[in-house]
Amino acid sequence: MPPAGAPRPTGLETATPPACDLPSFFRACMETPKDKLLAQLRLIDGVEERPSAVSGGSSLFYRGTEFGHFHHANELDLRLTKALIRTLGLQHPAGSIHHPTRSANSAWIELRFETDADIGRTVELVRRATTTL
Repeated sequence: MPPAGAPRPTGLETATPPACDLPSFFRACMETPKDKLLAQLRLIDGVEERPSAVSGGSSLFYRGTEFGHFHHANELDLRLTKALIRTLGLQHPAGSIHHPTRSANSAWIELRFETDADIGRTVELVRRATTTL
């Protein structure tokens, strides 16, 4: 029984996950995979996110050269080079909405990321892409 004068329980108190019911956790609960990726990419010297005149959305630039753009909050289209894509054994994703007819010999690769491991892998690929510019 709650103490006298305390609000009565409504049964909704457990509807919010415990990590999200404190204001200090609000941002972490609302972060998209893209937000998490960009937080790590901002630590790479010379990499910045800017609007793209080409893709019409958010793009990645390295020392002024565009080398990637986001299709949505969990997919990055990255220019890596044909040789590097082949060497790393990367595959173009099945069911691509944005580039369904992209050649297997393209220097660009769509990278999907959801988990922290995916984001870490994408950060490493972005680092490698900057060495080719």
